[in-house]
Amino acid sequence: MTTTTIGYALFATRWLQAPLYFGLVAAQGVYVYKFFYELWTLLVRCVSGQATETYVMLAVLKLVDVVMIANLLIMVIVGGYETFVSRIGLQGHRDQPEWLSHVNSNVLKVKLATAIVGISSVHLLQMFVDVHHTSHHSLLWGTVIHMAFIASAAILAYMSGPMAALAAYRLDHASHKESRGQGTDAASPVAPTEAVTAARSVPIPAQASAPCAADDAGTEARVRAAGFPARKLLEDFDEEHPRAFDREAVARLGKLDFIAAHRNVVLVGPPGTGKTHLAVGLGVRACQAGHSVLFATATEWAARLAGAQDAGRLAEELAALDDHALLIVDEVGYTPFDAEAAALFFQLVAHRYERASLIVTSDRPLGRWDEIFGGPSALAMVDRLAHHAELVRIDGDSYRMRRATSGWADRSC
Repeated sequence: MTTTTIGYALFATRWLQAPLYFGLVAAQGVYVYKFFYELWTLLVRCVSGQATETYVMLAVLKLVDVVMIANLLIMVIVGGYETFVSRIGLQGHRDQPEWLSHVNSNVLKVKLATAIVGISSVHLLQMFVDVHHTSHHSLLWGTVIHMAFIASAAILAYMSGPMAALAAYRLDHASHKESRGQGTDAASPVAPTEAVTAARSVPIPAQASAPCAADDAGTEARVRAAGFPARKLLEDFDEEHPRAFDREAVARLGKLDFIAAHRNVVLVGPPGTGKTHLAVGLGVRACQAGHSVLFATATEWAARLAGAQDAGRLAEELAALDDHALLIVDEVGYTPFDAEAAALFFQLVAHRYERASLIVTSDRPLGRWDEIFGGPSALAMVDRLAHHAELVRIDGDSYRMRRATSGWADRSC
């Protein structure tokens, strides 16, 4: 108990860093003032005819330098706070930076190093533009220092690969230990956040939360390793709730022939209509049939793939996912993705095309996925996903809202 208390106390000291990041916010304000001061000076000299071509180039480079340093500050403020202090909780925000979804101390170091190289490049270019007023000694040492920055950034980038691989190995090892019953706190390969889990955890009957096959340790290991937000069974789905629902299609999918045929399943409907329940139910049944399954939200998949790409091991990550006969991508459409994330999703879909199965849940039909994914890869991704897919449309009101409304009514009585 004492050890735990000390550990919590030490962990709470991370909040001492919070004022430091707010201090960097003030420093960013200084750079904003500096930018507009330099811009005003440049405009005044241009209008008065006192600006030479060299002066304009140097002034513009100075403005670029200020902006790049401000970008570096933003990266340190947001990324550092998210990594070392506390989660900011921007999930779902349309302006969430792409890099923030998969930031960690390793990725942050590489990004900071490359940003410093960019700033050093601007400084060196300023020296060469104003070469007539720069000593050879300054040029020499400026070049040497710039090459040192490049070398350090290259070393950090090279080291990030093994470090990321080690982190992935530890994560997989923890999941393997849990699947063998050697630990109860090990994380699943892609662990959903508490907020997402709470939003999806609709109460289910007690018997549904018991093991589906108590005498089958392999089934339970596969279910735990899949990373489901909660155990849901197809038999427990409330078929009377949706207004429109293809029961025959779901019954057909429950036979799992689509996995053997390497086909996909796309569940489309408004929030709260049971898409996640059906996806998890099919996933649990696949685990019972001996298949390996992996579940995550679209945001979590994007973070996982982006992290692998940053570590230079995207191809290895996609190949490793071949060990899972079924991947479930939940909540496509709740958060928009930029062109880079869309390209990563395309690579996932294209890699599994006619090779293994995907289950995707979305609040929007495939024809509107261009609203979700930016860039030209959205159409090609939809084409491959839908080519061998069972499309199931679910219409109705939110099951969660119905339960909440019923609860309010009961309390008011």
